[in-house]
Amino acid sequence: MNEERREFPGVDRKERMQLISAGLPIRPPEERVKDFEGVLLIPDADTAIMEAQRCIHCPDPAPCFKACPANNDISLAMWHIEKGKFLEAANVYRQTSSMPEICSLVCPHDQLCQGACPRGRRGEPVLTGLLEAFAIQQQRQVGEYKIPVGGPTGKNVAIIGAGCAGISCAEQLVRKGHQITILDAKPAPGGLLTYGIPNFKLPKEYVFDLWGDLVDAGIEFQPNTFIGKDKNIDELFNEGYDAVFVGVGANVDAPMRVEGEDIPGVINATEFLIRSNVPDELLPENLKTKLEVGDRVAVIGGGDTAADCLRSAVRLGAEEVFCLYRRTEAEMPGNSHDRELATDEGAEYRFLIQPIKFIAGDDGKLAAVECIKMELTEPDDSGRPRPIPIEDTNFIIEVDTIIKALGYWPDETIAKTTPKLQTHKWGLIVTDIETGKTSREGVFAGGDGVTGPDLVVTAMVAGRKAAVSIHEYLT
Repeated sequence: MNEERREFPGVDRKERMQLISAGLPIRPPEERVKDFEGVLLIPDADTAIMEAQRCIHCPDPAPCFKACPANNDISLAMWHIEKGKFLEAANVYRQTSSMPEICSLVCPHDQLCQGACPRGRRGEPVLTGLLEAFAIQQQRQVGEYKIPVGGPTGKNVAIIGAGCAGISCAEQLVRKGHQITILDAKPAPGGLLTYGIPNFKLPKEYVFDLWGDLVDAGIEFQPNTFIGKDKNIDELFNEGYDAVFVGVGANVDAPMRVEGEDIPGVINATEFLIRSNVPDELLPENLKTKLEVGDRVAVIGGGDTAADCLRSAVRLGAEEVFCLYRRTEAEMPGNSHDRELATDEGAEYRFLIQPIKFIAGDDGKLAAVECIKMELTEPDDSGRPRPIPIEDTNFIIEVDTIIKALGYWPDETIAKTTPKLQTHKWGLIVTDIETGKTSREGVFAGGDGVTGPDLVVTAMVAGRKAAVSIHEYLT
């Protein structure tokens, strides 16, 4: 940790505990449901300074520091913000994060840094994520940021996947002077950031600002290149790459395996979010048909993706939008803040319900879903109470569109086309968790393709760790 953060002169913790937060500034529901623009409002300088002054600067290591997967020196950043040194605060975040403009918006702060703030025991915690977003926006608006590029090493690295892990690995490696090429199956970079997270949570401009930094640093991009189909890892080495990083994520929608799953009107979450949130010019050719959801939309699942689908369906004009979940809200894996936003926007959550059959109408399109009521028993392998059906409680819900948000599996294409690359658990790549090394010489991996679906920040950290190991391998 930076030694500068050890002393914060004049801090009166008791006095600071009396300071009240202005709260999270978000657009009102009746306004934000009319478009896909960002929901969070970045505060002005005076509001940011007042919020930062609420930080009591806990003794090292501060709880927020320990709770942040990137180990951002949040206390020091708060100190700079309250002194009006916004660019210095932004640089504190950039020391340990390759994408603070992203993490500040999409991290579940109430489960990480913000949730660890001791002020939350007696009132509102410091709004750490909001202040990170503020500092980085200040740097974009009034400062200047360029990735420092190291002297050329003559080494070439291929990075497969232009998402969180791949971008972070590339950002760290270009600093060392290596030549980087990022290859991705999609037409545009960003991975999940572009093609998975809705614009109202993460405006695309933040992703493209980040990508612009990489382009300015000399990083090259090869779009529409599906590794394992268009070319394989062996071919990349034959083309002259000295190392390969695999950061493809886990992006295969988990199937439900119930009758009628192939009926038109039953759609996977990934396709739905891409077609509803991504600009036409960035869409893959096979997803450019117009998306019509009808009046009644049901989302199946309980994670963050389910909330994203609910909120997107509301914005597409559906009159009734509801989530079907087989457990109760207490067992839901998603972010409670996202559920609150979805509810405020008019979506409804229906618990202890399990869809068991999709039903087509006379036109062959989805018309209804058959469900059964559930009850909870002893915990299963996940540690959550196990849901079991209640006999003779079947019922029918009329619906125009069903969106399946059941989680994600890894894509096994790369593993099956790369000799000596060890995988487990349905295709997750086996690595050394600290270095990203795989069983294949010169091949490293990180992110959701290694861990399974996880947070943006953990994929970012994995990419940075792998970059350290790749640099050592190359030199």
